[in-house]
Amino acid sequence: MTVTSGEDRSEVREEETPAHAALELRGVVKTYRGEPAVAGIDLSVPVGTFYGLVGPNGAGKTTTLSMISGLLRPDRGDIRVFDVDAIARPRDAKTAMGVLPDRMRTFDRLTGRQLLHYVGSLRGLSGPVVRERADELAQAFGLIPAMGRAVSDYSTGMTKKLLLACAMIHAPRLLVLDEPFESVDPVSSQTLLDVLRTYVDGGGTVILSGHSMSLIESICSRISVLVTGQVLAEGTVNEVRGEMTLEQRFVDLSGSVEGGGLEWLHTSSG
Repeated sequence: MTVTSGEDRSEVREEETPAHAALELRGVVKTYRGEPAVAGIDLSVPVGTFYGLVGPNGAGKTTTLSMISGLLRPDRGDIRVFDVDAIARPRDAKTAMGVLPDRMRTFDRLTGRQLLHYVGSLRGLSGPVVRERADELAQAFGLIPAMGRAVSDYSTGMTKKLLLACAMIHAPRLLVLDEPFESVDPVSSQTLLDVLRTYVDGGGTVILSGHSMSLIESICSRISVLVTGQVLAEGTVNEVRGEMTLEQRFVDLSGSVEGGGLEWLHTSSG
């Protein structure tokens, strides 16, 4: 398992990581008002893997994924997508990616079909190809009955499925997903999982963030634990959790907060 920063960490990663990686981060830094949100992290995501990025709120997960997807520019460091310099050649890197940001706002007055057509056209697909892929994606995600309705009328789970379909319509090689299962019901979650597993089985690569340790444990082949903008552990799920459950290991690395005070809540209302 890869542990806290230092020369040993990079040596272990170089031994474990395949020569061809879908995504590489080296020394990536991002600060806000002088405070580091991401403090020099290294990541290597092998091709054809489910890679999980976990950590407490404010750990730097969304900032990291936003820099990978090109929504934010790092202050320092290197990001490579299939060996393309994502900072120097952002357009080439973005061509290989499909992105689902957290709390993404979209054109919700369009129908589902219109939104897929719009996104596919932006990606340079021809009309016939967009229509064919939109129909196939709608079928896979169980959205056929809703394709003629405005996206504003969709439930949270339906919206997530549609936005993931938008992220996949140009057949990307890498999916960057920020909290894809947040506020999604179990049925919709299972549909999302089925599609993503098919995608990875076909050679695609997924990096995603999440808070459900049981879900991360069940789908991811490798994970990184981020705390205060630093990678505290990285490796396979078994390597990271050791003799603990993944949730116990997560709490151990993140640090528990001891409750105290609030004595006024314990007083009798009578």
